[in-house]
Amino acid sequence: MSADRVVVVGAGLGGLVAALELAHQGCAVTVVDAASGPGGKMRQVETRCGPVDAGPTVLTLRTVFDALFDSVGENLDDHLSLAPLDILARHAWTGDGTLDLFADPGRSADAIGDLAGGAEADGFRRFAADSRRVFELLDTRFMQAPRPGFVGLAGSLGLAGLAIRPFETLWKALGDYFSDPRLRQLFGRYATYCGSSPFMAPATLMLVAHAELAGVWSIEGGMHRLARCLAGLAAGRGADLRYDTPVEAILTGAGEARGVRLASGETIAADAVILNADASALWQGLLGPDVAAAVPRSAPAMRSLSAVTWCLAARAGGFPLARHTVFFSADYRAEFAAITAAGRLPDDPTIYLCAQDRTGTGPPPAGPERLFCLVNAPPTGDLGRPDEKEIDRCETAMMTRLTRSGLTLDISERTVSGPADFARRYPGTGGALYGTATHGAMASFRRPGTRTAIGRLYLAGGSVHPGPGLPMVALSGRQAARTVLADLTSRAPWRRMATRGGMSMR
Repeated sequence: MSADRVVVVGAGLGGLVAALELAHQGCAVTVVDAASGPGGKMRQVETRCGPVDAGPTVLTLRTVFDALFDSVGENLDDHLSLAPLDILARHAWTGDGTLDLFADPGRSADAIGDLAGGAEADGFRRFAADSRRVFELLDTRFMQAPRPGFVGLAGSLGLAGLAIRPFETLWKALGDYFSDPRLRQLFGRYATYCGSSPFMAPATLMLVAHAELAGVWSIEGGMHRLARCLAGLAAGRGADLRYDTPVEAILTGAGEARGVRLASGETIAADAVILNADASALWQGLLGPDVAAAVPRSAPAMRSLSAVTWCLAARAGGFPLARHTVFFSADYRAEFAAITAAGRLPDDPTIYLCAQDRTGTGPPPAGPERLFCLVNAPPTGDLGRPDEKEIDRCETAMMTRLTRSGLTLDISERTVSGPADFARRYPGTGGALYGTATHGAMASFRRPGTRTAIGRLYLAGGSVHPGPGLPMVALSGRQAARTVLADLTSRAPWRRMATRGGMSMR
């Protein structure tokens, strides 16, 4: 019997995970991507100091990846060198102190006590416990499950569902734990990991804090190593990975996906197609008229945050950078009002800076080093905003805040990317980097699931359930593979995936 043919459109993390699991199960998998290599948003930018991670910079919820490798008969540590970080991140407020969060929660509580007093340290302990409880309530019931509805999830949670606090904002809920505005700002920032504003996102997103507080790992050689590793494992199981190969259309017949037509005119027939791209590209007709009705439309106002990023080769001095450092704005509410209400770059942005060459175990680099800087931005790249002048003003504001914090940067090389660049790189998004924003209690339930309205057309990636972030995207790829195999009736019954405890960090 011939192998089932599956085409995966997009070699980002979700597509690579799906391709690996399908190839491991004996499917004939072809992965096509317009880019010149694997990774999608998990990309690198070359500098004279070496490649800079220009997308995700950390790995959290390692158990998700341990389970993935285990499911294909591999061990994660045999392929990648992961190092746990002692300092999760350093946080700075101009003239108002710094705070490190540690892998050891006791040290974090002590540091918070030193910064803001014992009551705030107690608030942190309660917040950490509650964020873990929310995570554990939603782990198997929502994040690892096929896309559940609100009513079904509420029924499975029962009275325990009150703990996830979906009907109040994260910012409001943080007031129950912290009176110090710096700490509300720090823990409110976790909403941005889903491309959302802490003033509009539900308190449920405190689970994101647990994912990071439970441990952060760096990958030797950069995050892109993970993409290359998965691509290599898939190829070793027979998957055909074709880069520089844009897709013009997904083809259908009798209401089902039947393959793809490439920009070159070549057609690849398939028994199933997985789209690992932003789902909005479908209803915008960017993958052909046959599949434009595969998912519901979403308004531009629902888009998640975009960003302006700088990949630098620079000599840093003055401020003691950790591997991950956040320099907070003076007025968080004004910052997000500028982005989400006014649709412009903030006058005083919060800056995330990744110093990729700093391990925390040795002295800082003596010369130029690799730095990645990011500020949040509106997802209006398809409208030509912000323009070059706005980005230049934002860079000036960023450098002013860094200087006020004591950090000096002697920059020898820079590559700047903004919403317009991301809109071109990720079609249909307008530059949004996380699909739709998680604003309001129902936002997570509006994300598309694995299946679409077109038979044998499936979705994976950060714009679909369970959402953005490397662990969630990996789970979306696993769910896509599982669903494809369940639907391809020519195959033997799909074996239950080994999860090694799922995503629980207990």
